[in-house]
Amino acid sequence: MSEGDVHDQFDVSLEDADLLGEVELTTNLIIAASESDEHLTQGEIDAILGLVEPSV
Repeated sequence: MSEGDVHDQFDVSLEDADLLGEVELTTNLIIAASESDEHLTQGEIDAILGLVEPSV
């Protein structure tokens, strides 16, 4: 970085696999919650997080 350049604190590359996985899970929860008219049940949350097989 040269003198006069401004560091952009939001210009961050995500290369951590665990962090990317957490971001994906959080995104999936946000999308599911926004598409639901009711609160998500614990079972639905567990299924979204891959903790149980989704019910059909």
